[in-house]
Amino acid sequence: MKLQLSPEIIRQYSSVIIVNLSVLTTGMSLSWSSPMLVKLADPSQTQLSRPITFNEGSWIVSLGYLISTFSNVIGSFLLDKIGRKYCVLACAVPKLSMAIFLIFVTEVWMVIFARAIMLLNDCFLFCVVPVYAAEIASITQRGSLGTLLQLFSSLGVVITLSVGPFVTYRIYSYILVATVAITTIPVFFLPESPFFQFSKGKTDEALKTLTKIRGSRTQAKLELDDYEKSAEKSIKISKVELLKNKTFLKSLLLCFLLFGGSQIVGFNAVSFYLQTILISTRTNVAPEVASVIIGIIQMVGSLSVTLLTAIFERKCILIVSLTGVFIGMIGLGVFFQLCAPEFNVTGFMNYLPIISLIFVVYCYSAGIGSLIWPIGAELFEGPSRAFGTTLGLVVCQLTIFATAKYLLDMTTALGPASTYWFFSGMCVIVAILIAIFLPETKDKTFSEIQDSLGKTEKGVSSL
Repeated sequence: MKLQLSPEIIRQYSSVIIVNLSVLTTGMSLSWSSPMLVKLADPSQTQLSRPITFNEGSWIVSLGYLISTFSNVIGSFLLDKIGRKYCVLACAVPKLSMAIFLIFVTEVWMVIFARAIMLLNDCFLFCVVPVYAAEIASITQRGSLGTLLQLFSSLGVVITLSVGPFVTYRIYSYILVATVAITTIPVFFLPESPFFQFSKGKTDEALKTLTKIRGSRTQAKLELDDYEKSAEKSIKISKVELLKNKTFLKSLLLCFLLFGGSQIVGFNAVSFYLQTILISTRTNVAPEVASVIIGIIQMVGSLSVTLLTAIFERKCILIVSLTGVFIGMIGLGVFFQLCAPEFNVTGFMNYLPIISLIFVVYCYSAGIGSLIWPIGAELFEGPSRAFGTTLGLVVCQLTIFATAKYLLDMTTALGPASTYWFFSGMCVIVAILIAIFLPETKDKTFSEIQDSLGKTEKGVSSL
């Protein structure tokens, strides 16, 4: 599919790219633990009063996800109260404050506190940005624009993995502060989501915004008519009534499958402890170098998904992606099963963990890791989108918390080989459920997607 760089397409891409600049810093934040936990646990590198323990490291990684499961419910109301643009700006203030705070921490509890607040805002951004992108994008560009979130997140990961292991804790903290500040400034110049403008009764402003990003007043009016039809069906529907709606519940369960399933396959549990895992393999490849390579592979995977979504159906990409993650997790399990830490690994086995991690990282980033965001937003119609995606994100964060907090405990109890084989089994289960239940959303309007979920035309049941 050839991309025509018309003025309206350029406006759509520029708006979504700008809002995704905040996701770049989120990628830096999410991967922060990979190089920084190693430094904080090293007596010669930590700036704390003492090195951190494994248990304290797991709380540093995971607590923010647990807290955000509650705060994001409040966030769903903010999305519809102050708008998508101002939610992005609202996240920037605490992120910047905590990034500055991390420069001066001296105790473990201070790191846990700062990281929890940062992750809380990072997680909320993963709710806001897909909604904004889905409402800015036209039907033909929705898939490509939706995958930019994973691309910018991966770019942030690459920055952390490329810079973090080679500089001191304090220098990297300065880099993080500067990046958060710089990437926030362009957000002030973004247009607000036209659907949010319409929902607040600002029909003229919504029409003006739609005309700019669609390139046609006629097309803008047609989309505005869709807004009105959707609003007529859902007028005065409370959140409680939504939870009684069969079509909404079906969309919500599919969103849970995508968001929760994408985490239970173990990718984030691996990426958070990437450098720690590479050190534990005791192979001849330097962990710092290997982590940079894997970070670059993640970005390449995120770039690939834009092309893949133009050629293949999204459901097919998801299944192939999970197959690749399955192969990588099997490889990691085989390595840890056959190579005891006390032995000096040589030959092909020396590179098996890196090859397996590349499989996991590339296939995840080129598939399910990128597509859950646009598909999750597409499963809901406008009036229920913010609420539905936020609930999906709550499940996502609870799963991340569980896998991040208890990965080390699970590895200790079951052994690393069984742990990675468990994740490979989850890949199979999630792939089967997606193959059976998830409708194809490529090149479909929001109404068509709802129709494929069994939407009726009467009463509240139709949204």
